[in-house]
Order: sequence, then structure tokens, then C-alpha cells
Amino acid sequence: MRVLFVFIDGVGYGPAGEQNPVCPEVCPTLCALMDKAPHLDACLGIPGLPQSATGQATLYTGVNAAQVMGRHKEGFPGPTLCKLLQEDNLFIEARRRGLRVCFADAYFADAPEELASRRFKSVTTIMSLTAPETLRFQKDMLAGRAVVHDITRAVLVPKGYTGPLVTPEEAAGHLLTVAAENDLTLFEYFLTDTAGHSQNRERAEGVLRTLDAFLKEVVAGRPDDTLLVVTSDHGNIEDLSTRGHTFNQVPLIAVGPREDEIRAGAASLMDVMPRLLRVLG
Repeated sequence: MRVLFVFIDGVGYGPAGEQNPVCPEVCPTLCALMDKAPHLDACLGIPGLPQSATGQATLYTGVNAAQVMGRHKEGFPGPTLCKLLQEDNLFIEARRRGLRVCFADAYFADAPEELASRRFKSVTTIMSLTAPETLRFQKDMLAGRAVVHDITRAVLVPKGYTGPLVTPEEAAGHLLTVAAENDLTLFEYFLTDTAGHSQNRERAEGVLRTLDAFLKEVVAGRPDDTLLVVTSDHGNIEDLSTRGHTFNQVPLIAVGPREDEIRAGAASLMDVMPRLLRVLG
């Protein structure tokens, strides 16, 4: 059995209304998946709005990172969270089990050393650098063996990219190809969070439509032996009335073999990693 883990930054459950673009008219596939999913607590018992660094570190370690920090940490992880991630994480544990692991996002770089030298690194980058063979780069993207974080590659054009763009459906095919070659594949999409911060309804809808077309094809093309898991780190885009994150719960979507084991009893971000490892064996 294989696991395809899709992380979507900044998507929670919110009441219907003009402030909430996460609706069937904009993203029917995502909404249908969320309707069947358990709701996870992203606050983790710590006062204040949930944030990306501690939320993602919690997802990938199973440890309450906000509790470790004594607060919710936004943006890029500092020394405490880096240490937590470097000591143990989803990729380290999967590789200890002899599993093939891949981070399917293509970096606009050529080697792990280039990423390691960057001053600011995301939670996922830090986790992936603990297992550099999991990383994918430009050459992998051009070969259809990686997906850019915006799905279509359009985000690379201002950086000097002159290659072909892809549709969300084509990108989904690339991700499924990668997932077929690995036991655990992770793809990260964070434009939902940046669109939520913008409070721009048109921008948010555009991001959600791209994501939805991508997810629709991933769900339709998922092989019978592949479990698709989708979750988030905190709410945001579901409430455009505020520029910040929300206290809303987030979905834990599971489609495929042993999906019930992922969903059953799940209550917070801390429950995701242990369930993934359990079904991976």
C-alpha cells in the first residue's frame, strides 16, 4: 500500500457566506471531501491564533510543537522547532521502516546543498533535508516527476523560467506518477494561505479553482492501492473578513485503503503522523 499525503496550508471549516470562498460553487471536489472528513483542532491547547510553523511541525512530528514553544510560531521555524524536526519526523520514521519517501514539490534549485545554505527554510524543507534523497528539483519537474508548489509552474516565470506551463490536470498526473514510485509521497500547497491573507475574493477563488481541478484529477486517478490523505495546519482562506488565521478546525480527508484508520478518533493535528505511520506499517 502507498500513501499520497497532500498538505494544503490555511484551509479550515467556516460558516457559509460572502466571506467564505470555500464553497461548492468554487471548489466542489474539495468541499465534498471536507464534508466527509473529521474536524481537527489546530489550537493545540495553546492561547492565540494557530500558526504555520508550529502547526506544520506538529503535523510532521506528532508532537505538540506549540506546547514545546509555549506559543504558536508563525512563518519559518527557529532553532527550537528545527531541533524538534531534525531529531524525528515523518520522513525519518518512514525511512527507518525501509520505505521509499518523496517530497514531490520541485524546488527551483539544483541540489540539496543550495537549499541548506538558504537563510530562511520552511518546516517541510527542514524535514526534507533530514533525508535529502526525498527532494526534487528543476530537472525532475521538467521530466514530469515533480510538481511546483503553485501546481501550474506560473509562479516560476518571474524567476526566469521559460519552459512550458502545465494544467492542474497535467500536474495531477505528474504527482500520481511520483506516488506510484514511492511508499510515501508528500505534496505541499500553500497558495491558499497567501490568498487568505490577501482578503481578495477573486484571488482566493482563483487559487481554490486551480487546487480543485488538481484534486479532482488526483482523486479520479488514484490507484486502488494508494491512500490519499489531505489536511491543513490552521484555518485562513475560509474567512476573508480577517487578514489573519482563524480558530477554525481543519479537515482530515482520507480516501482509499484503510481510510477508516486515518479518520477514526482523530481529534487534533497531533493525530496525523501516528496514523500515517500505522497504515504504512
